[in-house]
Amino acid sequence: MNLSALRKIKKKRLRNQHPVNWLQLRNTEPVSRKFGMDRGTPVDRYYIENFLHENKALIRGNVLEIAESAYSKKFGTDISKYEVLHTKEGRNVTIVGDLTNMATLPENRIDCFICTQTLNFIYDIKAAIKGAYFLLKPGGTLLATIAGISQISRYDMDRWGDYWRFTTLSAKRIFEEVFGNEVEVNSYGNVLAATAFLQGIATEELTIEELDYKDDDYQVLITIIARKKDKQA
Repeated sequence: MNLSALRKIKKKRLRNQHPVNWLQLRNTEPVSRKFGMDRGTPVDRYYIENFLHENKALIRGNVLEIAESAYSKKFGTDISKYEVLHTKEGRNVTIVGDLTNMATLPENRIDCFICTQTLNFIYDIKAAIKGAYFLLKPGGTLLATIAGISQISRYDMDRWGDYWRFTTLSAKRIFEEVFGNEVEVNSYGNVLAATAFLQGIATEELTIEELDYKDDDYQVLITIIARKKDKQA
């Protein structure tokens, strides 16, 4: 039995030992402060993977992620090279640079840039979006996700900062300032999914129907597809 299977068993045991009592959520302490990662799959991760699965045809060619290539390998189609961006040299890192500093980045190199749950933790988000644009080849695509309704990520807050939460409107405006009209913005979530996510209740403790119901007034995850215009267009 591999490590991943053992972790799933451990999380299922925790859910069984400490089931959610939906009638007793009137409490100042959440069910989990770890986004539900200790209980199963976080709600936002379920939405992230749905988004990437729906757009897997775009994950091809030179595909870039930050720190690792997990989603590229899981959802990619016809990938010619796995690229990894990090501020420091390391295993599998192909680009050492800072997304907010174009002088450290190669231009016109990437066909698809998967950037999930990263921009919330960058204060100069406009510079980071410009960096993503700079990295992409003409015709290349950025697949980004950012937090809407979410707790603070204490790990990030205590290290480099947790700065932003978005709506589809704010996301569309800031990405269009860089990518022009080549931007599609969407959201996932509803009041139950938002409540569960804030409480740290895992995906496995909700039904698919509950997770997939969409209510634009409760945007848990914001998704962005932004394309760099082809020079011939």
